[in-house]
Amino acid sequence: MQSQLSLTGDHHPIPRSSLAVAAFSTVVEWYDFTLYLYFATVLSRVFYGGGAQSLLITLGGFAIAYLMRPLGAVFFGHIGDRLGRRHMLLISVALMTAAMLATALLPTRAQIGPAAGWLLLLLRCVMGFSVGGEYTGVVAYLLEGAHPECRGLIASLASAASEVGGLLAVGVSALTVSLMDEPDLASWGWRIPFLFGAALAGSVWIARSTMHESPEFKRQQSEGTVPNEPLGHALRHHRGGIARAFSISALGSITYYVGITYVPAFLTSAGALTEGVALWLSTAAAVVVILVTPFVGILSDRVGRRPVLLALCAGSAILPITLFHLMVSGSHAQALLGACTLAAVAGAVSAVGAVATAEQFPGEGRVTGLALGATMATAIFGGLTPYVAQLLIERTHWNLAPGAMIAVVAVCVLPVFLAMRETAPNARRSRLASS
Repeated sequence: MQSQLSLTGDHHPIPRSSLAVAAFSTVVEWYDFTLYLYFATVLSRVFYGGGAQSLLITLGGFAIAYLMRPLGAVFFGHIGDRLGRRHMLLISVALMTAAMLATALLPTRAQIGPAAGWLLLLLRCVMGFSVGGEYTGVVAYLLEGAHPECRGLIASLASAASEVGGLLAVGVSALTVSLMDEPDLASWGWRIPFLFGAALAGSVWIARSTMHESPEFKRQQSEGTVPNEPLGHALRHHRGGIARAFSISALGSITYYVGITYVPAFLTSAGALTEGVALWLSTAAAVVVILVTPFVGILSDRVGRRPVLLALCAGSAILPITLFHLMVSGSHAQALLGACTLAAVAGAVSAVGAVATAEQFPGEGRVTGLALGATMATAIFGGLTPYVAQLLIERTHWNLAPGAMIAVVAVCVLPVFLAMRETAPNARRSRLASS
């Protein structure tokens, strides 16, 4: 009953300015993490000496840092469920700002030897911890602050803004690589994108300081239902929601991180395209995601989350192997078609997944539930998969292995989507009216 009231009861939307700040502040999180992947080949040379093994180490560092996300998500989820969503979002972005600035100032392998690589890994872990509270906090805030009839659209804006961050990352990376020669890039040019990210994160902290608190959290305060131990509360009351959120986020994560952010490293290491061309191709793919995301959010509001998830799950099972084949064909046009189609599917899953995961939980313990479900899946199927994909290609010499990885995950989560109940208010009311 509590879950139903949380989704369909009386609602007092927060000011649009607060929603806009929350939605578009996800730019920073995804700028940083996608920047690391887009710049993986450059960072492998600067911090680990270059070569295929160095790229694997760099991607392995990304995976290790990503494993910090669930820890950070539980930590910040506790803050969000006990002290409020606003406090959680301010603290997380402050820590992100410090980590990005420190990364930009790091000494390189040429300056201090192998210690540089360890320092980079340490800062990636700090970033992974801080980012753990970002996306789940923002999605919960948007769901609770938006009008019930347009939750899909509003929550999808967080995904769109995330891709704006990815677009910024790939654009800044492409410009930096294209405009600088290798010696300058290795000595100081690689710092520019991280300095830009630190300035961006600082500006987001300032904007977030103007946000209102979530009306859902205010309701809990007025009714005395704020959970004293959010982690225990979520584990006792939200196990089914955690499992469903895990499945949705697993598909969203592997389609995004293998189907979008890993693609430049894949194309470069496979010898299909040069580093610069691969980055510009990924810029085009990022634009496709931004265009697709709000339309999928609107569609999920009208027809429901479940039908959209099922359709995208089927597409994720059928298309990726063919699309990876197109990308390594040697033709720039075919590579562009494959990358943009794969990006459209990944962006669509992220768009509907944002609202669908948050709707698996009532307000009490929502952020912690998302931390345990969605963020855990992101750590496994987002952080680990670029490394696993690269390792599979090197061990099997099968360039289509990343596409097969996406297809396998899609097939595995399909039964969960089939059993899932509808959570979109419009679709639920239509179904009740017709029955």
